[in-house]
Amino acid sequence: MTRPVPANAADARDAVMRLLTTQFCGPVSEGLAADVVVADALLVTSELVTNAVRHGGGITGFAAELTEEGLRLTVMDASRELPVDSADDSARPGRIGGYGWPLIRRLSQQVTVTLQPGGKRIVALIPLT
Repeated sequence: MTRPVPANAADARDAVMRLLTTQFCGPVSEGLAADVVVADALLVTSELVTNAVRHGGGITGFAAELTEEGLRLTVMDASRELPVDSADDSARPGRIGGYGWPLIRRLSQQVTVTLQPGGKRIVALIPLT
């Protein structure tokens, strides 16, 4: 399901939550498993959009759709720079930030980054089971 480009992570989470509550688990979640899946989906959404705003020059496209494999999130931004995995840097004392990309990769079944004219597209597939 394609939505207007969200202004921020909160708008993107709201769009994903509407999609999940209407098509995945209903207005009230159906137990702990559904709660965890929804929390993971919202966390990945928030991180992708925040990274696009903070590091990608702004969000240029956004889509969220349910597939047989799970929730497919697409976030496009205005930068052609690839995401940096700073997980190797985690032992640095006083480090602030750098946790989002490893978290996205850990919670997603599949993540692809495609460079395109004027920026990049990141597609993350989050399993819903």
